Amino acid sequence: MGVPPVGLMYRVNVDGAVFFSQKTAGVGVVIRDNEGNFIAGLSKKLHAPLGAIETEAKAFEAGIAFAGEIGIWDFVQERGKCEICYTTEMRMDYTSTTLFLAVLLFASAVADDISHESLCKSMVETKGYICEEHKVTTKDGYILGVQRIPVGRTSKMANRPPVLLQHGILMDAATWLFNSPNKSLAFILADNGFDVWMGNNRGTISSRGHTSLSAIDPAYWDWTWEQLVSDDLPAMYDYIHNQTGQKLYYVGHSLGTLLALASFSQEKLVNMTKSAALLCPIAYTGQVTSMFPRAIANTFLAEGTYMLGLREFISGGSVVGKLLEGVCHLPLIDCSNLVSTIAGPNCCIKPSTYDVFLDHAPQSTSTKNMIHLSQMLRAGNVAKYDYGDESENMKRYGQSTPPLYNLTRIPKDIPLFMGYGGADSLSDVNDVNRLLDNIKDHQKDKLVLQYRDNYAHFDFVMAENARSVVYDPLLAFLRTHA
Repeated sequence: MGVPPVGLMYRVNVDGAVFFSQKTAGVGVVIRDNEGNFIAGLSKKLHAPLGAIETEAKAFEAGIAFAGEIGIWDFVQERGKCEICYTTEMRMDYTSTTLFLAVLLFASAVADDISHESLCKSMVETKGYICEEHKVTTKDGYILGVQRIPVGRTSKMANRPPVLLQHGILMDAATWLFNSPNKSLAFILADNGFDVWMGNNRGTISSRGHTSLSAIDPAYWDWTWEQLVSDDLPAMYDYIHNQTGQKLYYVGHSLGTLLALASFSQEKLVNMTKSAALLCPIAYTGQVTSMFPRAIANTFLAEGTYMLGLREFISGGSVVGKLLEGVCHLPLIDCSNLVSTIAGPNCCIKPSTYDVFLDHAPQSTSTKNMIHLSQMLRAGNVAKYDYGDESENMKRYGQSTPPLYNLTRIPKDIPLFMGYGGADSLSDVNDVNRLLDNIKDHQKDKLVLQYRDNYAHFDFVMAENARSVVYDPLLAFLRTHA
C-alpha cells in the first residue's frame, strides 16, 4: 500500500451513484486541504445508463479534472465512504465528507424539470372530497399554494369554521392526507364540520412561484423560518380570513408549531386565532436525540452546502423520495427503520403508509433555513438568524448577537393544545418541558397537554390509531374553544 506524500497536500474525495429508474448516474467531488478545511465541491449528473463500476470510474475522472480546473495538482484521491455501524438501534456515524458527498449526489439526482399533479387531484378528489387550489401571494413576492376542502363527504353545512393546517420541515400539505379518510386529520376535520385549509411553505412543490424570481435564482432561497413567520403565515391568515370572514383555528406539526409559537410570542395573529393545536412542538432543540439533525448541525453540513453554492436544500421532492425508497430495499434497512432513525421509533404506522410518505417527502427548503435550525440546535435557544459576523448582526439587529424569542410573552389566554410523544427524537420531551416552563403561567383552562409515551414524531400525523388517541381529543378541544 502506498504512503501519501507529506507537506502541502489536498484530499479529493469522490463518490458516484446509479439511479436506475432515471437511467442516469451522478458523481460528487469534495476537495479539502490537509487540515480538513473545505475548498470546493462539485455535483454532476451523467445522462447515461452506466453501471456501478463505470460510475465509480467517472467519479475518479471528475475528481482529477475538477482539481485541475481550480489549479490543484498535488492531491490524494479518495473514494467517499460511509462509516455505518448496525446495532439494535441502527446507529449510523457519518463523517462530514460523507455528508457533503451525500448532498452532492442528491443534487445530481434532481430531475431537470419538476412536474407534479396537484394535491387536490392526486390525494383529495380521489377520496371523494371537493377540493380547491388557491394561490396566496406574500408581501415579499412568494406565491404559495393552499388547498381547501370546503365541505366533507357527510357534512355539507354552510358557514363552517376555517382551520389552517401547517406542516413541518421538509414536508408539505400531504402531511395531513397520508392515510384513509377516517384516519387522516384533514378529512376528519372536513367530515366534522370544519372548512379545511392546508398551507404549503415557500419552496415546496406547490409553492415554488414568485412574482419576479425563479426557483433557480439564488435570491429565491434567501430566507429562513423567520420569513415564514413574518410573511407566509400572515399572508395565509389574511387570505383565509378574507375568504371566510371568520377567525381561524390553527393546527401545526413540527416546524408548523414553531411558526405559531414565534408569532404568538410577538403577539402577532393572536386576534385572528380562535385556538391553536401544536403537534410535536418545536422551539428549543438543544436536547434533540436524533442523529440526523445532530450530524447536520455538528458537521456544519448546511453551512458547507451553502459554500458549495447550493441554496436549495434537498431539491427534487419525490425524486429524492424515490432514492430513499430504494435505500429501504437494501439489506438490513427498511422504511420503518429509516424514518425511525430520523424521528424516533414510530409505534403505529403501516408499511404502506411509508410508501405514500416517500412519494411526497422530502420537500425542499432553503439551505439558509437549515443553517438557522442548526444554529438553534447547537445553541439550545430560539433566536433570530446569526450572520456569523458581529458587525452584520449589529447592522440588522442593533446588537452583536441575534436576539432571542421570548416565549414567555405568548398571551396567557390563547387556547393551546400540545401533543407530544415519549419516543420522539426531534421534539424531545426535555425540550418540550423547557417550552412548557416558559408558559407555566398560562391560564389552566386554556392549556391542554396530551402526552403519548409510545408516540414518535410521525405517529402524530400517520399512525393507524391517531384518530382515537390524538384527533378525537383535538376535535373536542377545538369545539370547546369555538
